[in-house]
Amino acid sequence: MLKINSLPAHEDSRGTITDLIEENVNSITKVTFSPGAVRGNHVHKRTTQWVYVLYGSLIAYTEADGKIFSEVFNEGDFFVSPPNSPHAMKATDSTAILVFTQGPRSGAKYESDTFPYNLI
Repeated sequence: MLKINSLPAHEDSRGTITDLIEENVNSITKVTFSPGAVRGNHVHKRTTQWVYVLYGSLIAYTEADGKIFSEVFNEGDFFVSPPNSPHAMKATDSTAILVFTQGPRSGAKYESDTFPYNLI
């Protein structure tokens, strides 16, 4: 998991335009959380997932070199979980995210690249 700090590509008196992803995306999914709910706790071997927090707050967990890392993400924050990056998310309040996916992670293929990996 890696936090992405996106800078506006254009700004004028009307506001800003910020490009979030400049790569091919296979699906965009809205996911909601009840306070305290955990999602993820798995790993994808071929899938990249970019996560944009629409509202609320969550703690995202990942593992690297045998150590578990966590970071709080709030409304407007953006992060990515590349392939082979175990990840889990726990909402600290009512939360909604958009998940932009590159790889098999939608429709009938939703679970085809999902492997359990208990981080929390």
